[in-house]
Amino acid sequence: MTADELASELEVSPRTIYRDIESLSGAGIPIYADRGPTGGYQLIDGYRTRLTGLTGAEAQSLFLAGLPGPAEELGLQEFAAAAQLKLLAALPTELRSRAEQIRQRFHLDTPTWFRGDEPTGHLATIADAVWEQRRVRMTYERWGSQTVEREVDPYGLVLKAGTWYFVGSGRTYRVARVQALQVLDDTFDRPEDFDLARYWAEWSEQFEARMYGERVIVRMTRAGLDKTQYLLSGHQARVIREAAPEPGEEFGFPTESTRHAVADLLKFGADVEVVAPNELRHDIIETIKAMQDVYNDAKLRAWFR
Repeated sequence: MTADELASELEVSPRTIYRDIESLSGAGIPIYADRGPTGGYQLIDGYRTRLTGLTGAEAQSLFLAGLPGPAEELGLQEFAAAAQLKLLAALPTELRSRAEQIRQRFHLDTPTWFRGDEPTGHLATIADAVWEQRRVRMTYERWGSQTVEREVDPYGLVLKAGTWYFVGSGRTYRVARVQALQVLDDTFDRPEDFDLARYWAEWSEQFEARMYGERVIVRMTRAGLDKTQYLLSGHQARVIREAAPEPGEEFGFPTESTRHAVADLLKFGADVEVVAPNELRHDIIETIKAMQDVYNDAKLRAWFR
């Protein structure tokens, strides 16, 4: 069909047809033009789209899954853009319009607030090793700046709140803590029963339980209990919600340590009282006294005046 014939059939201008043909060709659709008075555009014989029976909701969900940031970090930005273009080209006109609306109305921003981007220099290499099932040798920085040498079979990658992790040989590693990396010639077989999503859910629950494994005894006002969902981590808030304490009732407050509990509990001001241990009560009292001394300082008051 000629550009004029296509424009008439689709009720658009020939200029739009030229632009759409170029986009289709760029997306890998096998369309070509024969020039001359009997020429026109046509698809290679036998070409068929594989996207059959795609519903509107399914098409929208696919465009919601497009994350340009992570795709770029993985070295897949161009491929992701090409895949979306091919999907758009294969959709019927109505679904194509709705997919474009999704891209204009929803944007997914995965990192958390108030935190800079972590270095992910080895991320693309790790991703390749995951795909090819190649063992890696790495220098890894553990907590406390201690480095260790490890050989790991990388099973999969996880993006959690803007931070990349990879799972290997039954352990979890933070990509930003990989200091040096070498992909080895050795390949490995993934365990047949390994499920990345299930592993991550179980590991996350165990990690949070270990991190907040200590309990201190407190009482809270109704206002304090209402603030837990805003002032605490998701795990801490969930533990308190499951305990379902009443205002003024003693309960176990989850924390990493008594030192960490000071900072956590001071957020609540007068809406919380520490019952035990006495060491924590003492630390809270001393911190409040020190704050009072600062605000009672005559020079400070004069400076503000």
